[in-house]
Amino acid sequence: MKRVSPRIFFLSDFLLLNLAFFCWLFLRLRFGFYAETRLLPSLVISLVISGYWILIFLFFGMYRRQRAFSRLDELLDVIKVTLIGVLFIFLLTSDYQSGFSQTFKLSRMLILVYWAILILFVGGGRVFLLTFHRWWLATGHGHERTLIVGWGKKAWEIYDQTSKAPALGYTIVGFVTPEEKFPVHARYKKAPLLGSIHSLREIIQKKNIQQVFIALPRRSATLLEKIIFECNGLPVGIKVVPDLYDVVMGQVRTHQIYGFPFIEIFPQLMAPWEWTVKRILDILISFAILLVSIPLSLVIALAIRLDSKGPIFYTQERVGKDGKIFRIIKFRSMIPDAERFSGPVWATKNDPRVTRVGRVLRKLRLDEIPQFLNVLKGDMSLVGPRPERPFFVEKLKKIYPFYTRRLLVKPGITGWAQIKGSYDQTIEDVKKKLEYDLFYLENMSFRMDLKILIMTVYIILKGKGH
Repeated sequence: MKRVSPRIFFLSDFLLLNLAFFCWLFLRLRFGFYAETRLLPSLVISLVISGYWILIFLFFGMYRRQRAFSRLDELLDVIKVTLIGVLFIFLLTSDYQSGFSQTFKLSRMLILVYWAILILFVGGGRVFLLTFHRWWLATGHGHERTLIVGWGKKAWEIYDQTSKAPALGYTIVGFVTPEEKFPVHARYKKAPLLGSIHSLREIIQKKNIQQVFIALPRRSATLLEKIIFECNGLPVGIKVVPDLYDVVMGQVRTHQIYGFPFIEIFPQLMAPWEWTVKRILDILISFAILLVSIPLSLVIALAIRLDSKGPIFYTQERVGKDGKIFRIIKFRSMIPDAERFSGPVWATKNDPRVTRVGRVLRKLRLDEIPQFLNVLKGDMSLVGPRPERPFFVEKLKKIYPFYTRRLLVKPGITGWAQIKGSYDQTIEDVKKKLEYDLFYLENMSFRMDLKILIMTVYIILKGKGH
């Protein structure tokens, strides 16, 4: 179902949070407790508290585009998140000197009243928006132009399901068959058969398609890969009938559409505000680490120089966001010209090319300190898929159609695949790491980045780095 824009939720929450605060002030006055009565100071306090709640909502993903559209789920999420926020306020404003053994005063119990007001205003506002949005779609407004890939009973069932439920927000433009030969001018009810998957990309662009539903027979993994590959880079959402779940690499989100389940493939990534926060965090942390590590970097440089001949730093071409080539910089941990005879190969766990100092640097991940320069420059991020060399990217994208999906975001110094996987020694290792990367892309958020950074620090302190 087409979702309400997070911006609408944000604006609604901001207005209703301020309104809830002033209602709470009014109740405090009615009960005879102190409350600021001057308009300007009250407004300032209200804005500060509203900012607090907005940050709480952001942290718990209340403005993510991938959120479920169920009104009940939305209300339960508001209850859960506001409860956490109210408990935090309660703890911050508690009088610890008097202890918790005393009976709570009525003024303290008013915090629970404030929680109820928040649920009423914010939760009610979101339920109203979702109800209005569903009514708006049911009247035929704001529908997304949708293409069904498939021709047969399963595809026709999807057409019937979506046609009977206009509140889903989909208008079926037509069908595309997986067969090379197909009947010309064929149609199912009002939707024509537009062609085969060999012309899928052209049909999507010509018909201005926004959503693609994939309804293929069982055991059609090759066709599914081809379809997703053809859609790669196009501004379309992809949903699959769940029979083919087991052939899709990585983790995906399942949605119920009026009782009809769909698997969403590659939904939109982080919201714009999260990208901004992610970049600010990249700059601040990278600058701080580079500044603080200057004495350590001088010691590392001296150790590398004394341990083996060759340069202190090592640079190499890597593939970044959207396929852009950049040069990564690290402290040298291998002998010079390590690939002179072997050609491009992946490092192994006990790689004989690694120097004595390099082995320590790799274990503690100290060889990666100079990479924070790449982060400051904007070629990399703190968190993201591992930056791979052009040679291996060209090789792997021929084997795995989803591999280029990694290039939608900047590569990272650390990432879900880096903390979960080991060295890339075989194609199976690469496939497993690709699954981790796809999981990160499907679930990436500011909160998940923080989780990965914390886990990375833990791995380094435990000496489990590679």
